[in-house]
Amino acid sequence: MVARVTTVSFQGIEALPVDVQVLLAPGLPAFTIVGLPDKAVAESRERVRGALHASGLSLPPRRITVNLAPADLPKEGSHYDLPIALGLMAAIGALPGEFLSRFVVLGELALDGSIAAVTGALPAAIAANAMQKGLICPASSGPEAAWAGTDLEVLAPENLLQLANHFKGTQVLSNPEPAIHAAAGNLPDLADIKGQETARRALEVAAAGGHNMLMVGPPGAGKSMLAARLPSILPPLAPRELLEVSMIASIAGTLSSGGLSDRRPFREPHHSASMAAMVGGGIRARPGEVSLAHHGILFLDELPEFAPQVLDSLRQPLEKGETSIARVNYRLTYPSRFQLIAAMNPCKCGRAGEPGYKCARGPRCASDYQARISGPFLDRIDIRIAVPAVTASDLIAPKPSEPSKAVAERVASVRRLQAERFSALGHPNIRSISEAPADLISVVAQPDAAGLALLKDAAEAMHLSARGYHRVLKIARTLADLEGADQPGRVHLAEALSYRMMGDAGRAVA
Repeated sequence: MVARVTTVSFQGIEALPVDVQVLLAPGLPAFTIVGLPDKAVAESRERVRGALHASGLSLPPRRITVNLAPADLPKEGSHYDLPIALGLMAAIGALPGEFLSRFVVLGELALDGSIAAVTGALPAAIAANAMQKGLICPASSGPEAAWAGTDLEVLAPENLLQLANHFKGTQVLSNPEPAIHAAAGNLPDLADIKGQETARRALEVAAAGGHNMLMVGPPGAGKSMLAARLPSILPPLAPRELLEVSMIASIAGTLSSGGLSDRRPFREPHHSASMAAMVGGGIRARPGEVSLAHHGILFLDELPEFAPQVLDSLRQPLEKGETSIARVNYRLTYPSRFQLIAAMNPCKCGRAGEPGYKCARGPRCASDYQARISGPFLDRIDIRIAVPAVTASDLIAPKPSEPSKAVAERVASVRRLQAERFSALGHPNIRSISEAPADLISVVAQPDAAGLALLKDAAEAMHLSARGYHRVLKIARTLADLEGADQPGRVHLAEALSYRMMGDAGRAVA
């Protein structure tokens, strides 16, 4: 007799069903797992053996074969422990097999029979719901899995004995409650920024339209402070965005205590990050920083210090909103719709262009440093601004600064307006102008006659690429939305073009 238990294999954020087949056959005692298991799965036989022994069960002296079907799909991870153990328990008659057929199972076993947390509980619960089955998962993963639906039956035992008693009817496991993390009220506030009115304006525009932004300025000008305050003016995640972000975090194992949060991710990797750490990869093809920043912010401080190959690997995610990881044995795709915020010094010493300062290395100090950023990568950045050093008067007697709460209200209003506009055009999945394809830009961001004339002249004078042309239109549309204008005008186009001119001027500073 073959006992069957359903579990899942993770391919990106997608959970594919896996049929765990357990056979007890006559012959010399052996315990074999087949079906392309990795090292963690192959070692599960020892964890299963110890957990069953701690629970008062012993394996029969027979030949045990566990097949993980489909056999040509690679199986990775420790979450196969629990389905294998339950399949064995069903095969020896310790559990009713007809009950197990109603559930998808995942969990790691400890030698004392307890069930440890695993990654991917939320995608597994969503897959189980699609298969019209319940889910059996570790107790610590239950609050996360409960978000898959109120009609989903979730059993989250702490050990094997609790699960066995539940099926016997001597103990009842209730559905866990969905967990959520309360929004933190101590985010850095824009009111802390002294001076930098131009940078504050650019930050508000970037937040309103989801635009990428590069800040160029000397050390201590406040670039990192500005970037750290961007989350305080962004709107919370929409329900669909929250689900996507949480699924990626679940696969990566970064959900704290199984709780979800509507706060947008803010990732700031060190400039020593490798390409695999940035875009994803490794032995088990985990999501990288660009995917962990999905629907949030990826902040790259000291931009030229990143390896040029790492920066250029961001070009596809910035354009398509997803990351494809291709290896010999698999090809995975992770969503990566993030907002890039970057900061850099104008040169290696950081003082190029400062009045009264002459670099000993001359113009090459700035040109060599900025040449580490490729033109195609820079062309994907919408807003490039110069952030000059703060003056002493700004620090000693600062002017009153607008708090984040007031800016966040304007940003949220623009985001709602843009989402409603695209929804009316039949694109409900587009929630900001930065996500719109080129064919929609000509519809929603068509400037008036004066603005179109200015844009035509500027595009020729600045040698704008087709991508740069459309990104200027996107910024102009955001600026018009901030002012409540129906159509981008000449003043909006002028400001949008100035953000690209500032960046070009910054590259020429020496």
